Amino acid sequence: MAAVLAASTLTTPQLTGPFAVGTFDARLTDSTRADPWQPGKNRELMVSVSYPARRTGQQAPWLGASLATALDPVISSPAYLGIPAGTVDWSGTRRQARVNAPATPGRWPVVLFSPGLQTPREFYAAAADDLAGRGYVVVTVSHTHETVAVEFPGERIEWGLMQDASQATMKRAVDARVADMRFVLDRLPSLHKGADTTRVGIAGHSYGGYTAAETMANDRRFDAGINIDGAMEHTGDDGPYAPGKAVTGGLDRPFLLFGGDLGERELSHVDTSLTRTWADFWPNQRGWNRDVHLDDGAHLGFSDLQWSVPQIAAIPAERRESLIGTIDSGDSLRAQHDYVAAFFDLHLKHRGTWLFERPRHEGIRLVR
Repeated sequence: MAAVLAASTLTTPQLTGPFAVGTFDARLTDSTRADPWQPGKNRELMVSVSYPARRTGQQAPWLGASLATALDPVISSPAYLGIPAGTVDWSGTRRQARVNAPATPGRWPVVLFSPGLQTPREFYAAAADDLAGRGYVVVTVSHTHETVAVEFPGERIEWGLMQDASQATMKRAVDARVADMRFVLDRLPSLHKGADTTRVGIAGHSYGGYTAAETMANDRRFDAGINIDGAMEHTGDDGPYAPGKAVTGGLDRPFLLFGGDLGERELSHVDTSLTRTWADFWPNQRGWNRDVHLDDGAHLGFSDLQWSVPQIAAIPAERRESLIGTIDSGDSLRAQHDYVAAFFDLHLKHRGTWLFERPRHEGIRLVR
């Protein structure tokens, strides 16, 4: 109990769009598909839906109570944040989105979001809520049994079952993710009546960026996509170079590469030191394409760690830099939120922008 009482709540970023945001979680079961990690069960997913709403209702918790209890030892461990367990009150920290908030009337473009490998969808709440506040229905997806832990109704926790990073395992993961995203889009009309499924975008971070590209390569309902700092391959620890279908064949719809730094290296189509996939994708891409880079921003700074880590004093400075880079946190968040929104505004709402021609954010560099 002492650790709980001493835990600190954090402050989530304010919304930048014109709308307040509502949110709810939903459990989905695909009765036509076996779970790739537990073949004796049907595929079962948890999603969070954020949408333009009236400013009523209570702010949603960042993490559910059971998930927070399960994940605290993992997040706090030396392999991740390196802080004492119980330092942060994860479930006491509140999102800007509200539960039980009536939806603002309208038909809103849809954006589906896929997290990084084994990463809970909850760690992208600020990005999802900010985009929803700009006039989108945003659905973040947990990829069950790959994600480290997923909380289902009744405080049931389903743990990740990935045992290795072999090429076969990584291929199974991306195939499952693509099928998950396509299934969620199938079910979206029953989740939110304001979702306009004739205007659909997809984005993802890290392996989620690969997921976004492969989903577009396999399903033409997705009109535009963003890969945020992710290699587009399932090469694995034991196999030859294995780029995805989007890399080898390109896409005929708009796609944005949004990269960051890893030490002195960067993820872009002109630097192949981290992965060849962006360079291989670039000449094959037939639709609109840009390569935008966030200088001094680290890989995990594209998640909720960008705003949370600076508030946790117990994290050593060196660890903080390795997690989120050296860019000012506020500058990073503004750049990320504005560029993601500008991309989808351009291609789903057909609103013009100069951001892809004349960058005006600290840290942003146009690589193309």
